[in-house]
Amino acid sequence: MDRKSRFRNFAVGSTFAWITIFVVIPYLIVIAFSFLTRNAQEIVTFTFTFTNYRDIFSPVFLKVCESSFILALGTTVITLVFAYPFAFFLTRIDENIRRTLILLMIIPFWTSSLIRTYALIILLKANGIVNSFLMSLGLIDEPLTILYTQVAVFIGMVYTLLPFMILPLYASLQKLDRRLIEAARDLGATSRSIFFYVILPLTLPGIIAGSTMVFLPALGLFYIPDLLGGARSMLIGNFIKDQFLTTSNWPLGSAASVILTLLMVLLLVWYFISSSRAHSDGMEAVR
Repeated sequence: MDRKSRFRNFAVGSTFAWITIFVVIPYLIVIAFSFLTRNAQEIVTFTFTFTNYRDIFSPVFLKVCESSFILALGTTVITLVFAYPFAFFLTRIDENIRRTLILLMIIPFWTSSLIRTYALIILLKANGIVNSFLMSLGLIDEPLTILYTQVAVFIGMVYTLLPFMILPLYASLQKLDRRLIEAARDLGATSRSIFFYVILPLTLPGIIAGSTMVFLPALGLFYIPDLLGGARSMLIGNFIKDQFLTTSNWPLGSAASVILTLLMVLLLVWYFISSSRAHSDGMEAVR
């Protein structure tokens, strides 16, 4: 066996071992815990039961799921509204300016998102930078109540997940054939028609990819609602975290984790199916 083959086998084997040890085995433990019984002294009792999955579908948890879906969907829509024009703008500007803007967008990833969330608290609190600035301009007479509201949670979610929407949209718009736009314009199409019948169908795979990359993390994030929303925001991620760290109900938390994972897998399957279908439909629409 030559050196290249040994390196390939080592790289594949080490990656497989890492995934097995730190992903597959821990998740199999979570699945096993979801079928066990809670025990206050020993965390769990090795008694097989479906009670945890029955309790998951209680009205309380369904309400938590509803709130999580509304937050994730709202975050996805808001990020799409902000990201699409910006991504389109990136494809139209000078290369050097584009690289600078992309770098400025990526730089926050070099800092922990938890630290950036604490920075948002400094911006949004009653005597924070935002309220102080608005009061100095005379736009408001007293501080606005932003922190520990649903608005603050949306701001934190959008700020954290916006790059995940911009990058797929930028990649999709960058690959867009400009000749199709010029041909549509030569045929007398208006700017509105060009956008809805040429640009939008061809960039639909990017929209679906960005929406998936925003929606899925938004379902499971718990520290942003905790820090910016306070006790008023109970979402799936918060629910799971509380079961493990607060109430010590590991079986129920494991069952909720399994349900959330299955939901994410279904959304990923939907993404792959709809993405390939959107690509073929986009080409068909242009034809």
